[in-house]
Amino acid sequence: MDTQKKTALHAEHLRLGAKMVPFGGWEMPVQFSSIREEHVAVRTRAGLFDVSHMGEFWVEGPQALDLVQYLTSNDASRLGEGQIQYTGLLTEEGCFVDDLLVYRDGERRFLMVVNAANIDRDLAWILDHAGPFDAEVRNESDATSQIAVQGPKAVEILTSLFPASHFEDLKYYRFSRGDFEGQRILVSRTGYTGEDGFEVYLPDAPAPALWQALLEAGGPHGLVPVGLGARDTLRLEASMALYGNDIDATTSVLEADLAWILKLDKGEFMGREPLRRQKETGVTRKLVGFELLGKGIARHGHSCLVSGEEAGSVTSGTLAPFLEKSIGMAYLPAARTETGTEFEVDIRGRRVPARVIPKPFYKRPRT
Repeated sequence: MDTQKKTALHAEHLRLGAKMVPFGGWEMPVQFSSIREEHVAVRTRAGLFDVSHMGEFWVEGPQALDLVQYLTSNDASRLGEGQIQYTGLLTEEGCFVDDLLVYRDGERRFLMVVNAANIDRDLAWILDHAGPFDAEVRNESDATSQIAVQGPKAVEILTSLFPASHFEDLKYYRFSRGDFEGQRILVSRTGYTGEDGFEVYLPDAPAPALWQALLEAGGPHGLVPVGLGARDTLRLEASMALYGNDIDATTSVLEADLAWILKLDKGEFMGREPLRRQKETGVTRKLVGFELLGKGIARHGHSCLVSGEEAGSVTSGTLAPFLEKSIGMAYLPAARTETGTEFEVDIRGRRVPARVIPKPFYKRPRT
């Protein structure tokens, strides 16, 4: 792993005894205790995540909005300052270069947060298409740390550390700013777990001190450090797509069951015409959620069979630690995607019955 990048929190993870693995070009903690323990802690109390491997691009200039609009599927013009949206960075075919978050930080200033493994490719794609636009694209990924606090106790933990910042008043998919050790930080009410929580962006230098301060503030609330293993099972219970598994350059926005991030009426953008045609004619396959009706765990790549014939494959699957059942997502023929539809998953030569169920699998309790 000597060739892997290390986040500013690497030493903190080693100090806590984390199991480290290569991920997207980085050496990252996959677990600190056990995946199940960390998963349940986030669902019932709180978890602390190092997500500094994610990429951050700032887009600024008179045509910053025009560039973001051209490259992505959602409508960034609907964002007010301090608002965020989930969207797709699209190919000419209307498929995914990546999925990302777009933050509007002013009339002419946007932040694009992209997946770690795609930073270089995404940046090249954006720059390749930025020429006609009066906008500057700046990659701040290597100088930015990101720490997430997720779970029902996240608000209490963060506000105990920043009592004067009123982060508890932030609405979902909104962001604000504060200060930590003389450095400006950006705090957003976002996450990848299905729980309430926050993601904090800050320079690398103060990141270890913030990590330690959050662990100390969260101790009385049962907060634990969480690795990539539980991050994956949490996002799957919440039916959140993982690039490279559930979406990629071969899957369209409509096939991925993400029509809500597609705004065909916003004007011209990358992939608009193929997506418009696909919406008119209908998709031939669609991403669905399912549960196994027999024993076993569906995993990425397992074949799905409809009426005994191979008809798709599992994109993500696990034994859900909180729901305590085997769940997954898969692309199935469009005619076989209704809730209640049964099919089979081939698990190492054994055909296990499965049933399509609504997404998300898990919804957090609302207070």
